Amino acid sequence: MPVTVRFAPSPTGLLHVGNARVALINWLFAKAHGGYFWLRYDDTDAERSKPEYVAAIAEDLHWLGLDWDRKAFQSKRLSAYAAAAERLKEAGRLYPCYETPEELEFKRKRQLARRLPPVYDRAALKLSNPERARLEAEGRQPHWRFRLDHADVRWDDLVRGECHVPAASVSDPVLIRGDGTFLYTLPSVVDDIDFGVTHVIRGEDHVTNSAPQIQLFQALGAPPPAFAHLPLLTDAGGQGLSTRLGSLSLQQMRGDGIEAMAMVSLLAHLGSSDAIEARASLVDLVAEFDITHFSRATPRFDPVELAHLNVRVLHAMPFAEAGPRLMAMGLIAVTEPFWLAVRGNLATLAEAMAWYRVCYAAITPEIEDIEFTRAAAALLPPEPWDETTWTGFTNAVKAATGRKGRALFHPLRLALTGRGDGPELKNLLPLIGKARAEKRLVGEAV
Repeated sequence: MPVTVRFAPSPTGLLHVGNARVALINWLFAKAHGGYFWLRYDDTDAERSKPEYVAAIAEDLHWLGLDWDRKAFQSKRLSAYAAAAERLKEAGRLYPCYETPEELEFKRKRQLARRLPPVYDRAALKLSNPERARLEAEGRQPHWRFRLDHADVRWDDLVRGECHVPAASVSDPVLIRGDGTFLYTLPSVVDDIDFGVTHVIRGEDHVTNSAPQIQLFQALGAPPPAFAHLPLLTDAGGQGLSTRLGSLSLQQMRGDGIEAMAMVSLLAHLGSSDAIEARASLVDLVAEFDITHFSRATPRFDPVELAHLNVRVLHAMPFAEAGPRLMAMGLIAVTEPFWLAVRGNLATLAEAMAWYRVCYAAITPEIEDIEFTRAAAALLPPEPWDETTWTGFTNAVKAATGRKGRALFHPLRLALTGRGDGPELKNLLPLIGKARAEKRLVGEAV
């Protein structure tokens, strides 16, 4: 059976870096094994699931470069879940319970007060048919629990190693709510069976869920998939991301100028033994991917580290990639010499717009010493200009004025670019051209 994995977001909000890391590692695992990656929207929560989030998730995955081989919506598969539920009822593995949320909470508090684990006591299994009929006559609608076999559930986790959960320490999970809607567990297992999922790669917050799910696979007559549980990300200070996700959504980071390859280069290696370096493409990440390189240590997501990677991605970006994006931003006269001249000074691609204006549009020069810059303007050589022009020009100015070092170069840069630092002027000057350079050196805004 080919390797098949899935990414199963709930379209109730935007993807954040934690979701994206799980999606990426699933995708890399599939591609590294010549397998399949499918996207499943867990959208059974009709009230909170929104079409705009469905679209936003797809847009984020496309931005990261993560294509999928198949797409499914749980909201369109309710009949499959209902059929599975009937099979479980017939097998005596799914049973009705009538406690209200308040009654369950009271039980839980009593167990905790007695220093007992708050595990469901299976009181509903002791109800007689007349008792169930009486409760339903009172208007109570049952929720349905999956009856676990009280045995150790063991699996060889691809990240955590040998794992086991004593099923007796876990409450029989609720699979169907009192209103007849399905909770996460049953649809997830049914989908994994129907779509041939071979490996479930997810966050370690699902470790305890694995025991009931393994038994549910078995109860439905299917072999369980392999599991890999990744440590959850924290922020740079070691705190959980849960209260900070608004600022860590992919949509926000994309808007802030983060490059997709910077993001995937970081997320693919957080928590692994591989060096965190900017990679040129997803192909490079696939070639080096090995899930056994991930450890149980908690990885930290540091926006500063991401920003450094972003710089390295931009500085290595070829014009073939940058050019169309710059043109789409309105920089219609952009050329490869321009890109090669400015990319080493960019933290985000949008910053190229300022240097485009320096080269091809009007700016206000900053003049420190008008007599000096006027004298320099008269020494500009005739065109055509190339990367040697700047050195010849400044040597002539140095000889004529006696200036050198910062006193020579800084006033010229301020006049020519309006800024005190930036790309090397040997590369910018030919782009600015003689007409603009001459006028800027005498103080004209051009």
